[in-house]
Amino acid sequence: MKAKIILLPGDGIGPEIVNAARQVLDTVASKAGHEFTYAEHLIGGIAIDETGNPLPEETLKGFEGADAILLGAVGGPKWDDPKASVRPEQGLLGMRKHLGLFANVRPVKMVPGLEDASPLKPERTRGVDLVFIRELVGGIYFGERGRFEKDGKRVGFDTMIYDEAEIRRIVELAFRVARGRKKHVTSIDKANVLDSMRVWREVATEVGKENPDVTLHHQLVDSAAMRLVTHPSEFDVIVAGNMFGDILSDEGAVLTGSLGLLPSASLREDHVGVYEPIHGSAPDIAGKGIANPLGQILSAAMLLRHSLSLEAEATMVENAVYQAIADGLRTADLGGGESSLGTAAMSEAICERIERA
Repeated sequence: MKAKIILLPGDGIGPEIVNAARQVLDTVASKAGHEFTYAEHLIGGIAIDETGNPLPEETLKGFEGADAILLGAVGGPKWDDPKASVRPEQGLLGMRKHLGLFANVRPVKMVPGLEDASPLKPERTRGVDLVFIRELVGGIYFGERGRFEKDGKRVGFDTMIYDEAEIRRIVELAFRVARGRKKHVTSIDKANVLDSMRVWREVATEVGKENPDVTLHHQLVDSAAMRLVTHPSEFDVIVAGNMFGDILSDEGAVLTGSLGLLPSASLREDHVGVYEPIHGSAPDIAGKGIANPLGQILSAAMLLRHSLSLEAEATMVENAVYQAIADGLRTADLGGGESSLGTAAMSEAICERIERA
């Protein structure tokens, strides 16, 4: 297979971990007989510094003809002025809109050997292997909003709005993902209070009837938040609207005890997607060569799976990561102590295990 991959290293540790993931992709390509070509572009704070725009026109042009996009991280204290008219995060929002990325996919898996890293007891997290499917371009973040004064008091409002096409699209994706897993979807809503969520539940129910081989369970967002802590291993695929998905996926990310291991994908209706670790730019350790590259590497595995349809190769990368951890290899954030591996050493360890597979 030939594929064009866009690299967006971004800020902070982004360039270091993106380079590590590229080495892994090159190892996969060499082993499996694929040809991956790369083009690197600016986004975020560094793009502001060099062009004044967090998402330059050249970057947008670079997306044309791309099969997938690998993103590092954006932002940092340098660009944190809340009064600034241009901010790094605007690059992310602009990219999502430009590319039509409607779904955020976040797998959360408890890796054997790291149970003690979780804030929950090992018996609570044992067997946790779930995926969040979050609707990304609708809901309260994109509904009508505003501020006004009433009787001398400040008033603000934000509108949660979803149409059935938006709901159906994201729920159908959740069912497709679940079909390749444990065949169970939990649809999150607040249908006991909100009309928008009653429509959500109606449409989700219709999709469930059209896919009888997958079990559908409806759950209110507040009870789902509790069950993620008390019984997380009971979930398989969780699908939610923009705000509820944002909150619950962040809660779920804590289950494993380390953000450094968690990848994500933002997808549109064709094969193109943006793949990035869920952690931030970690400017305090940027340039020190100690950043954990595993979340970025696992994001590259998602790229192989979702954009390039290379399931065997994606599994090969994931197995190499899990084997490295089982072999006792750790970066500093995983509790490696004095024997911690740096970014380059950890990525080399993953490549070695892929080559031996």
